[in-house]
Amino acid sequence: MKARLASLALLPLALATGAAQAQVTTIKFSHFLAPNSNFHKFVAEPWCAAIEKDSGGKLKCQIYPALQLGGTPPQLVDQVKNGVADVVWTSPSYSTGRFPRTEALELPFTLPPGGLNGSKAMWEYYQKNAQEDFKDFKVLAIFSASNVVMSTASKPILTVDGFKGVKLRSPSRFSSLFLSALGGTPVNMPIAQVTESVSKGVIDGAMAPWEVLPATKIDEVTKYHMEGQPGQPGFTQTPMAVLMNKAKFEGLPADLKAVIDKHSGTALVELTGKVWDQGNDEARKKMSGQGNKILVIKNEDYAAMKKAVASVEEDWIKQATAKGLDGKKLAADVHAIGAKYLSAK
Repeated sequence: MKARLASLALLPLALATGAAQAQVTTIKFSHFLAPNSNFHKFVAEPWCAAIEKDSGGKLKCQIYPALQLGGTPPQLVDQVKNGVADVVWTSPSYSTGRFPRTEALELPFTLPPGGLNGSKAMWEYYQKNAQEDFKDFKVLAIFSASNVVMSTASKPILTVDGFKGVKLRSPSRFSSLFLSALGGTPVNMPIAQVTESVSKGVIDGAMAPWEVLPATKIDEVTKYHMEGQPGQPGFTQTPMAVLMNKAKFEGLPADLKAVIDKHSGTALVELTGKVWDQGNDEARKKMSGQGNKILVIKNEDYAAMKKAVASVEEDWIKQATAKGLDGKKLAADVHAIGAKYLSAK
């Protein structure tokens, strides 16, 4: 009898504990880089800590770096749509044709080269022109992976003629079109394979943002790094996206939705942009200190490159128009928004 009474006395406490545990919502957050990456340490972890704090512990994250939930980077979009993950970080450019309005963000020579201003420009363009592309998702952020830099092992590329016959790793379809228009040979491969491929002579170098080079040790197998003049649009950029499962978000109570919204949108775009800028600055300093050559393309050669790749934008406008979009307006908008943030401080 005493044991029964003791059990009954503990029942309210057990029920209360169970109810408290039931109130915690765990967010499964998946991405494709290692846990020592800048995104993981300085974006994913701080974002998760912020929503946990502001929700009073009702929201918690379980982060799965390096594709621990399986699949490939292009499959992350469907993983979050189908609920395998609740939040993912990926790129729309990994899914050719799926986000047609967003493709304008990859057009050559349109956006500021930096992470913060490039990200602000992408977010403004998304809000104005590309929300229909992401109607099946809760969009937490659209931001820039920064301007690609041309990194080569044996010789610099400073003119249009310098691209001829050069094999470079290309991160996206538009980077490949950009390189092909200049006479180079794009090679699509995961960033993790680049260092070995350069060291074995399979490729001559890579197109990638500054921030990526030390993290993947590409800086150890390349010697020359080419970029445009300060204050000019970057060669080309890759838009990145942090997406949430729509049903997961809509199933949250109003107070937890408010917490997610508080730390997403402009706040998350600015966080990622600053992290990328810091990573770019640190990478440039590291490479300069170890003797790598950072070279700036002359204005006349930069202008010649723009002219050589003009067909990439012209062809995209035709393709977008054929899909029922106003390709000319979208291209004009991305140029106008890019120019706005190019001069921003």
